[in-house]
Amino acid sequence: MNAQYLLRFDDICPGMNWRVWDELERVLYDQEIKPILAVIPDNQDENLQVCAPNGSFWNRVRDYQRSGWTLAMHGWQHRYVTKDAGILGINNYSEFAGLPRVEQEQKLTSGRGVFEQEGIDSKVWIAPAHAFDKVTIEILRDLGFRYISDGFFPLPHVDEFGMTWVPQQLWSFRWRPFGTWTICFHINNWGPSEILEFKKSVECYREKISDFDTVTERYKGRRSSVVDDAAAQAYRSAASVKAAMRRLAAPFQFRPAV
Repeated sequence: MNAQYLLRFDDICPGMNWRVWDELERVLYDQEIKPILAVIPDNQDENLQVCAPNGSFWNRVRDYQRSGWTLAMHGWQHRYVTKDAGILGINNYSEFAGLPRVEQEQKLTSGRGVFEQEGIDSKVWIAPAHAFDKVTIEILRDLGFRYISDGFFPLPHVDEFGMTWVPQQLWSFRWRPFGTWTICFHINNWGPSEILEFKKSVECYREKISDFDTVTERYKGRRSSVVDDAAAQAYRSAASVKAAMRRLAAPFQFRPAV
């Protein structure tokens, strides 16, 4: 089974980097790629306000929906209020993990309400900072969500709550021999060199780039196995080691005088 890739763009909001996004949007349309867009319902994260708010934001989002792109609800306001890493244990901060059920329900219901008001139909969830807990999943299920884009698993699977996890393990294009690999991009700090690299990578990998609907239909109802769990743990451990080595090497890296 050959590898297949999904492209995911996080932090989609009115104040995102539109100078970069406009160029990437053209590439996606030209290559007929249907990405996953992590749309923040009511962004209040000042770090994501890098451009003047786009007054046509929700019109653009509705255009993406009509084009068959996958729209995911990316939290509620993208504000980190706890130091709980949640199920995946990737980051020690969260908008949801560790909060009482009533608070999580209020946030998720509010986010869902914004989507409904704007005519956005989504059954996909993407947590800010990859941090959420079992309470989050239960509420998401009750609100009609059916998919989670996250986890280091090699293939999509259905969990104990009936939610289908579509794994997200990469942050740039990397060759893999098999499996389903979601590449997550954060574009707010991109410039011309990153845009050029993205274009080249898309041309190189185009035949292996799939879309969310195709992947979820292919693995519909698939349950996880011990192999999935073992592979996810091994991948997470390897990623942690690489991150630790980069941190250790950082003080000794050459930095030119300024």
